[in-house]
Amino acid sequence: MPPASDPSVPPVPPVPPVPPGPVVVPAVPGPPADTAAWAASHPVGPVRDGADAPTDPTVALLLKVVDELRDELVAVRRDLHAHPETARLEERTTAVVAARLRTAGLRPRLLPGSGLVCDLGDTTPGTRRVALRADLDALPLPDQCGLPWASTSRGAAHACGHDVHAAVVLGAGLALARLAELGRPVGGVRLVLQPAEEVQPGGSLDVLAAGGLDGVGQIFAVHCDPKLDVGHVGTRIGPITSASDEVTVSLSGRGGHTSRPHLTEDVVYALGQVITQVPAILGRRLDPRSGVNLTWGAVQAGSANNAIPSHGVVRGTLRCLDVRAWERASEVFGEAVTQVATPYGVEVELHHQRGVPPVENHARSTGLLEAAARDVLGPAAVELTEQSLGGEDFAWYLTKVPGAMARLGTRTPGGRTFDIHQGDLRVDERAVEAGTLLLARVALLASAA
Repeated sequence: MPPASDPSVPPVPPVPPVPPGPVVVPAVPGPPADTAAWAASHPVGPVRDGADAPTDPTVALLLKVVDELRDELVAVRRDLHAHPETARLEERTTAVVAARLRTAGLRPRLLPGSGLVCDLGDTTPGTRRVALRADLDALPLPDQCGLPWASTSRGAAHACGHDVHAAVVLGAGLALARLAELGRPVGGVRLVLQPAEEVQPGGSLDVLAAGGLDGVGQIFAVHCDPKLDVGHVGTRIGPITSASDEVTVSLSGRGGHTSRPHLTEDVVYALGQVITQVPAILGRRLDPRSGVNLTWGAVQAGSANNAIPSHGVVRGTLRCLDVRAWERASEVFGEAVTQVATPYGVEVELHHQRGVPPVENHARSTGLLEAAARDVLGPAAVELTEQSLGGEDFAWYLTKVPGAMARLGTRTPGGRTFDIHQGDLRVDERAVEAGTLLLARVALLASAA
């Protein structure tokens, strides 16, 4: 796994610095008539309704502090949702978060381009900090949620919940700062709000290159999961996500009339063979227990029904559950494409963009996350989750320091199960409070351990 300084990692494109100054965050808007029924069944209220009162005085105070912040954090989340910014363009998003942190008396440090880090709590030299991480970028797809805070940016939407992640880490930082003001011991904590999680190889490498994890001893994060009910979190020790790469195969050859395919180098037919045969070859060349999955997402060739084109391209993702298979997959993929395409006389050009390794949750860090969830969300809040084939650049941080990521439930109990990376994604906004409580509590536990 390449370090942050690996020359194979493409350089970060320059982006203008984040503009300083205050950013106005609107109040929580009410739903219009056509969404009133949905809003009525998705209350922005305490996520712990019905849970036993905590006996730990620090937990009780944390619950009170977060309850006071809840409406503001939901307003921030809705504001970010309405103004999504795609990878490495998250200037306004960074400014919104930075302005609120400054209002709380904190001193965020802006990263090159976009994103920020912010230290709080114990400032003793040499203190190993606990980092809480969020991602800021939106996806380049249309927002179809149909809510009053839907995207106002054409072709961009927070369809992966990064608006929730940002509000959660902001809320955890504000809550911890408030606890410190009230005299509660808060260890060294660093908020990390990074750009560009949705592009390969990920904005976490930007953070590492900028020294954003220097002095950090452990790191935690959450990721929205619309398959889990709000107030619940999913955890597991070991890999929780998969390696994810982007692959492109371009074929070129002599085109011609479809009545004379024998006089051409038929790139359309060759592409068809690559699409169907290469995934099968990978399944025989790599250990099936490694969960290798090659899935094509886009194919382009030609524009007329009676003309064989001279160029065609297919693009997809190559995912692996196992890091050892991931390290070997590039070589096997290239060999398979060449072997399949060569008999048709076409020229082959491959592009394999190495992405991210699997997120490998550390056992001790996962235990702290689970303890934190039970403290603030209740004894039944923790569920064992499965390893997904999705990729997450949080993995790069875990090549440097131990840590863990939890899945944050966003589904209203009994409600529809949405999916991430879909424009109609809706989240139960009580997840903002749940995630804030979880990360604030795990920071307290980890810094005291």
